[in-house]
Amino acid sequence: MINSIKNDLPTPCYVIDEKRLVENLEILKSVEDNTGCKILLAQKAFSCYHLYPLIGKYVSGTACSGLFEARLGYECMGKENHVFSAAYREEEMDEIISCCGHIIFNSFSQLARFREKVLKAGKKIGLRINPQCQTQKGHEIYDPCAPGSRLGITPQEFDAEDLGGVSGLHFHTLCEQDSDDLEITLNAVEEKFGKYLKDMQWINFGGGHHITRKGYGITRLEKCIKRMQEKYGLEVYLEPGEAFALNAGYLVTRVLDITRKDMPTAIVDTSAACHMPDVLEMPYRPPLMGSGLPGEKKYVYRLGSQTCLAGDVIGEYSFDEPLDYGDRLIFEDMAIYSMVKNNTFNGMPLPSVFLLTRGGEVRELKRFGYEDFKGRL
Repeated sequence: MINSIKNDLPTPCYVIDEKRLVENLEILKSVEDNTGCKILLAQKAFSCYHLYPLIGKYVSGTACSGLFEARLGYECMGKENHVFSAAYREEEMDEIISCCGHIIFNSFSQLARFREKVLKAGKKIGLRINPQCQTQKGHEIYDPCAPGSRLGITPQEFDAEDLGGVSGLHFHTLCEQDSDDLEITLNAVEEKFGKYLKDMQWINFGGGHHITRKGYGITRLEKCIKRMQEKYGLEVYLEPGEAFALNAGYLVTRVLDITRKDMPTAIVDTSAACHMPDVLEMPYRPPLMGSGLPGEKKYVYRLGSQTCLAGDVIGEYSFDEPLDYGDRLIFEDMAIYSMVKNNTFNGMPLPSVFLLTRGGEVRELKRFGYEDFKGRL
């Protein structure tokens, strides 16, 4: 479907695939239905609020990381809204409390500073814990359990005498991982914090669960959820982000020029640094529709951006036919960590956002221009 409309779209642009989004939502809803857990959209991965009314039909609410996300979830979905921040600003706390039902703290000092205010508002308090159980490999920037992590209270720091008003514990240790790593983490949580769970009302498994990826172990996930429910009588929350819009979006770009240095290089009107930052941060090679690995197909190109950043290179791809000026290319899996992390470095325009509906209609959700660039400065 996306292939048939690519020439009608302005470039660069994001296109959200409603059909694929709903397929993901149905999987997440089935986990809620099968276990009685509550799943929250982690807005840090996908914050296209135009679709919050749709998402809210399938799951229990939103998770946020500060005031602006708290307001967005409260205003645009209006269901359960949980917030965690490594530290809260005093001047924002009243508004955060007004938007969120669960306030999760990263330290006992933050708990002491805001506990009375949260309890007076009738909201629930949680503490983020760090079970010091590393299951990620090679990406310490995304690993909350890595040495030196500032996220979560370790067993050594945990003050069992200062739990007044605390009704739940939260951990977040995963990134694009399967339920076997969740099970390993849960074992560590029980070993190091299990003695406190009997006094809690809820537990939040955080995010990083790749629930909607093909082959993900949903049966084991549901077993982990039921284990906490049955053993400790806890209400269980999960707050995946990527799983909501996994493989449910595209970034359409256009070839502006082809240069020939050590190899043919296609200059396109999108940017890894500006429009898909995880390409450089992870790093990873984003899927490109109709292409192959270098050498897999006859014509091999390096794809790079217009920007002046020498390393603003998306990757090397091969094609059945040579690329030419004006050709449209479609990057896949571009709904997550793209719109929420993009920027206007070098004056690059922000990509417009479109929705490809289940009925095949293309609807413009947002178009950006010079004033959006200027306004951020």
